[in-house]
Amino acid sequence: MSVDRMPPVPSSSERSYPPIGWLSTGALAMVIVGGILMASYAPRKAPLAVATALLVVGALLLLTAGVLLVSLKDFSRTTFLKVFKWAIFADLVTAALIEFAFVRDHTNGASLLIVTFMLAVFTLSVPTTIAFTVARYAED
Repeated sequence: MSVDRMPPVPSSSERSYPPIGWLSTGALAMVIVGGILMASYAPRKAPLAVATALLVVGALLLLTAGVLLVSLKDFSRTTFLKVFKWAIFADLVTAALIEFAFVRDHTNGASLLIVTFMLAVFTLSVPTTIAFTVARYAED
């Protein structure tokens, strides 16, 4: 006589997840390096090609993390969204202060646009990393 058994469901700490945390942290690293580069030239004109390349790589890493995050099946989205909401609130305040500093230093034009987009990647990558790290261990 055979007994059909369901395999045990692995706990959240045993599940394998794609490298979402690593990708969003990589995006953060790209825009931090780009932001430091831009800040080191303020208010003069920074080398926009390098800053733009760092921004594009950071945005692509964050976009990849987002696509992987949306495609997760067994994941605590409720916990993710709860943590993400509060973390993005804190990062919006930080990004606004950094943007203000660049505007106050008379950064304008393409340089300010690149910094603004870098701050957008920054504002999304930190909460993504924090919320994913918390939600991956949550039991839903």
